[in-house]
Amino acid sequence: MVSDPIKKTFNLQLEIENPRIKCYKCLRPASTCICKHISPLHTKTRFIILMHPMEYNKEKNGTGRMTNLQLENSEIIVGVDFTDNKRVNEILNKENSSSFLLYPGKDNFNLSTRESSEIILFMGDDPHIFLLDGTWPCARKMLKMSKNLQKLKRVSFDNKIKSKFIIKQQPEALCLSTIESVFTVLNLLKKGDFEQCNTENFLLPFEKMIEHQLEFILHPDNESYHSNANREYIPKNMYKKDSERNIFFEQEG
Repeated sequence: MVSDPIKKTFNLQLEIENPRIKCYKCLRPASTCICKHISPLHTKTRFIILMHPMEYNKEKNGTGRMTNLQLENSEIIVGVDFTDNKRVNEILNKENSSSFLLYPGKDNFNLSTRESSEIILFMGDDPHIFLLDGTWPCARKMLKMSKNLQKLKRVSFDNKIKSKFIIKQQPEALCLSTIESVFTVLNLLKKGDFEQCNTENFLLPFEKMIEHQLEFILHPDNESYHSNANREYIPKNMYKKDSERNIFFEQEG
């Protein structure tokens, strides 16, 4: 593993030579690298981030990778149909463990309304939570095609906050990004005496990314950023139609 001083020098050199070259770790441009804000948490729950190929290949502001960096006990699996995915089925068939899908719907296990004893009993000793990371239409397609995921018990929560992901248009006002959804789940599991991790700085990389993006939008002439963005910034509070949605799935209308 490359030490922090070496990594810092490496990224600084990249930024000087080419501000759009990506950091090898967070995969963001070197000029907006968020690695110094990453502080991985150890959790009892393992989070499996099922990432759509479009998200994996094209989404520079996606929070799936960021979530993975912030969680020691997590992994990313790329695909659309996970029915025959070897790794996914290996997790699902693991002995003495339990697997759940974080997805809205009726008859879900709502973490917001359950007592601690219920949460502890439901989660078990070795829980795995699967998340669908992609645009709203992509997430629904992934679930529709993945027969093994359809069989999983679902967990959800009552979201009462607006997403901070104001640089992207959302399907609904209360929709959350992947990292915000995991943050909410972790806090509910902590409240239910199931997790003990400190989530105080969990969203810091995400918040810094938003700061960088807003700075570039408001100051497009910055020499480290090449964009035709308008100087006037309007928060993304107008929501797209189903066919145009471009945010993580958390709430379904």
